[in-house]
Amino acid sequence: MTLLLKQLFALIRLLNSDTATNQIAAGFACGLILGFSPVLSLQTLLVFICLFLFRIQIGAALVSAFFFALIAWLFDPVSHWVGSAILEAEALRPLFAAMYNMPVVPLTRFYNSITMGAGVVGLLLAPLVFVGSRRLIAVYRVSVVERFKASPWWKMWAGTGLFKWYETYAKIRG
Repeated sequence: MTLLLKQLFALIRLLNSDTATNQIAAGFACGLILGFSPVLSLQTLLVFICLFLFRIQIGAALVSAFFFALIAWLFDPVSHWVGSAILEAEALRPLFAAMYNMPVVPLTRFYNSITMGAGVVGLLLAPLVFVGSRRLIAVYRVSVVERFKASPWWKMWAGTGLFKWYETYAKIRG
């Protein structure tokens, strides 16, 4: 439980930081794909490689992966329907047979209807999550953070010596 709270507080700090909204939104989109994918699969490894190769906020990806994994089971009927439709398509059978006989590709577990459907649904929803979270982050930073910094409580806290010491420490620490 404390790990989850630490991650939530880190996410709040991240939303209040000067980190670019694209990096955080890409983290949320990758978290969606991670949350919909099986834990020990090739898809998860590929998303983690993308997290480390590109400028994607890893903390946002991990926190959102946890929350998307909690709601992924709600999408299982849709995932099963989509996956069954793809796997039962007559035109794709030779492709799936060839993929199943490859050395590494079966590690994706593409032959499972829910895994196939969740992968497709996750890939289709990822751009929507990216755009939506980018807009929500921008609205959050303008409305909530600016309103909070204009409050008398924040002005009182920002005038203390402890806050000034912390700002100096944060600038030195980077």
